[in-house]
Amino acid sequence: MYSIVLAFHVFVCVLLIVAVLLQSGKEGGLGASFGGGAGDNMFGPGAPANIMNKVTTVIAACFLLLSLTLALMSDDRAKDSILKDYEATQQQQQQ
Repeated sequence: MYSIVLAFHVFVCVLLIVAVLLQSGKEGGLGASFGGGAGDNMFGPGAPANIMNKVTTVIAACFLLLSLTLALMSDDRAKDSILKDYEATQQQQQQ
């Protein structure tokens, strides 16, 4: 189960990278926002969200949930591994 979730997580990571790279850039930049009377653009109303912004938000939420899931699953795997090592050590000591 861990391997399946990990493979899906890698797939979502690649999708997130592609989604971010496909988004269009902003008009200027931080430097252009304050120079030449363009300071109103930074503090004015934002542009309406297009489909790529929504897709990126959904993929980012999936990335977050998968990251948390993998963290919880790896914690369980580590406990199992430590417990098995401890039991093996106890059996060797008894013999």
